[in-house]
Amino acid sequence: METAAEPPDNTPEGPGFAAPSAGVGAGRSLAPGRVGVAAVTFFAVAATAPLAVLVFVVPAAYARGGGPLIPLTFVAVAIVLLLFAASYAAMVHRAPFAGALYAYVSRGLGRPAGVAAAWLALASYTALQLGLYGVAGVAAAPLVHGWFGFEAQWWMVAGACWLIVALCGTIRIEILSGLLALLVLAEIAVAVGFGTASVIAPAGDRFGPGSILPTGASAIDRPALGLLLAVGVLAFIGFETTGTYAEETMRPRREAGYATYASIVVFGVVAAFASWSVSVGAAPGQVAALARARGPELVFDLAGARLAPWAVTTGRVVLLTALIAAALALHNAIARYLYALAREHLLPAPLGRVARRTSAPRTASLVQSAIAAIALAVSALAGVGSPSALAHRLGVAGGLGVLVLLLATALAALLHLNRVPNGEGAWGRFLAPILSTVALGTLCYLAFWNIPSLLGVPPDATLVWLVPAALSAVAGAGLVHGVALRGARPTVYAGIGQGGTAVVVTPLPQPREPGAHRPERVNR
Repeated sequence: METAAEPPDNTPEGPGFAAPSAGVGAGRSLAPGRVGVAAVTFFAVAATAPLAVLVFVVPAAYARGGGPLIPLTFVAVAIVLLLFAASYAAMVHRAPFAGALYAYVSRGLGRPAGVAAAWLALASYTALQLGLYGVAGVAAAPLVHGWFGFEAQWWMVAGACWLIVALCGTIRIEILSGLLALLVLAEIAVAVGFGTASVIAPAGDRFGPGSILPTGASAIDRPALGLLLAVGVLAFIGFETTGTYAEETMRPRREAGYATYASIVVFGVVAAFASWSVSVGAAPGQVAALARARGPELVFDLAGARLAPWAVTTGRVVLLTALIAAALALHNAIARYLYALAREHLLPAPLGRVARRTSAPRTASLVQSAIAAIALAVSALAGVGSPSALAHRLGVAGGLGVLVLLLATALAALLHLNRVPNGEGAWGRFLAPILSTVALGTLCYLAFWNIPSLLGVPPDATLVWLVPAALSAVAGAGLVHGVALRGARPTVYAGIGQGGTAVVVTPLPQPREPGAHRPERVNR
């Protein structure tokens, strides 16, 4: 496995020591060269779930009066994230490790902040995955009723989805990438196909001017632009998982970065076109009322008016498989975070083992499946009848957590790339990181400012302060963990964010004058 070689910018604190390389050795490291740019792109696009965004997010945005600003918002957010991708790719080049955001934040903002990022990433991705299981239970209801004539409990469908994810999470990554490629291509085909049908046969047989730019009533009814931008950036969450596969690519320092650009462009284009087609198919002046009345069924209603019934049924099936694909993509990202943390001895060592034949982080995958199973069982036993609201709020909470991580990563890239230059130009080292830091900081502010609307609760509801408090508590616990390691386990502390690479600290020769001290030198 190729490891980063760079100047000693992360000098450990404490006495001389050597941090062991936990990721080196037979059967202990992820296999390199298993996937390429396309495969990693499919993993990331699967995590964003474009068809689910079209069905669940876009109608809700139109119901709030977003109008033609919705597709424009996806384009604007994609441009911001492409700026972020420049600094993200540079950090992948420096630290092509499975820990991804954890490793990047460690290098730019310090080891304790890196551990806090790891904790927040695990909690946020888990919340997103649990929300997807709940949404899958709701999405399958029309299919089960139409095929079998009975109402299936959501937890039955969620349990079946969990089983598929648990089984697929331990197979070889190249086989899994092929499966996800088929599922992602299917959902993109459905989203584009439904959109094309609306464009070919628009409402009133013409394109209204209000479908492209705000005019007349659509300009008055549109919601605050800040809320729309917050919804847009949360819809992209999942593209950043590309970095977790860097160790398993053919060129670890480059291909995950390229896949980051590709996933942003693919999702942005599909989301912008599909959301615009909803306005065209329903008519700009009527789309808000139809979205409020039909909700997630709006997309299928528009398709049903233009396509054969089998096409609508196929769309519902593909929506369910898209949710499973997103849960599976997040499952793999979580498993690799667990593996990376265990490899560096921040978590129990068994989580850092990989299967001999598949080179997949099997133990971490099984543990993640067990955690998800317990959470689903608790929800079912607690009597959650319809998980729609809970799934939505889990998705928002998880998305906000990842958004904070993206801001931290942008800031870390700005500091690290300029503190330790390594051939990057002014654009990649300074301009792109500072622009993305400012832009993501603005989007983060807008998201938390509009958190009542995002969660769908009154401004004085408990969740308005509970969600930020929970995210802060998770990050704070990780920060305490990192600080505690500095004094209690300095050898482990030295290896934080190093991808299992040995970090050796040796004292400089003793000074001639008694009582004087000199700093230590780091050798890698």
